[in-house]
Amino acid sequence: MNALAQFAEPAFDATPQGEDYEIVRKVIERITLDYRQQPSLEAIASELGQSPTQLQKVFTRWAGLSPKAFLQAVTLDHAKRLLGREGLPLLDTSYELGLSGPGRLHDLFVTHEAMSPGEWKARGGGLTIRYGFHPSPFGVALVMATDRGLAGLAFSDLGGERAALDDMTCRWPMAQYVEDLEATAPYIRRIFDRSQWSSEQPLKVVLIGSDFQVRVWQSLLKIPFGKAVTYSDVARDIGQPSASRAVGAAIGRNPISFVVPCHRALGKSGALTGYHWGLTRKRAILGWEAGNV
Repeated sequence: MNALAQFAEPAFDATPQGEDYEIVRKVIERITLDYRQQPSLEAIASELGQSPTQLQKVFTRWAGLSPKAFLQAVTLDHAKRLLGREGLPLLDTSYELGLSGPGRLHDLFVTHEAMSPGEWKARGGGLTIRYGFHPSPFGVALVMATDRGLAGLAFSDLGGERAALDDMTCRWPMAQYVEDLEATAPYIRRIFDRSQWSSEQPLKVVLIGSDFQVRVWQSLLKIPFGKAVTYSDVARDIGQPSASRAVGAAIGRNPISFVVPCHRALGKSGALTGYHWGLTRKRAILGWEAGNV
């Protein structure tokens, strides 16, 4: 499992073709970090060794909007942040773009349940978890599912698949693991193809963790698409306002990336802080959301 070429053909490929993911990632990082400079399409294309036409086509195919429109969205985003309610950490409002409708991750219409405390203490004993690696907009995605629903979603770069699998399987060491691309491929379409987000067919998610972790992850599911909260906000939401540090640890152990939006949780100062799957990937996900609000 060292290269995507070894994967079976997925039912849905959400990834830009060839090296497009790396190009798009760099464009998002450049615009997100340097929006104040208002970098031109020509300047970004030159830095990446692309023609402006090539870059425009690649980025628009992936994000559904042009680099210029993405830059405008990020700029507007930060302008509204600066005009936000006095006293809020700046990045708390950096992704609030004046939503008037229910445009949020809950458009995935997630329905979730938690394993019982006994099942969690069994460390996965008695569970069969099917897994598969698939292309995604944010690199190689490791999908893990039980017969009750999605249990894990992790990301890696090419060559890092084994480390990602080891990281996930050690969370439930007593479970039985079966590689099954046919079983996991439908989840890729359901998660990353927005046309598949439907209240009539909610995505079934199963949360496997301690009671405290599950309460933190359930709180993350309340964060609207395009918004962000602090660890302190989550701590207050679960009724333990003094447990910000423990909340941060639980967020870092979230096994279902993107769907359970740990990427929307920020440090007390509003800083992006770390991300289990890489800070650049966190920026890319937030950028994708900003462009798709």
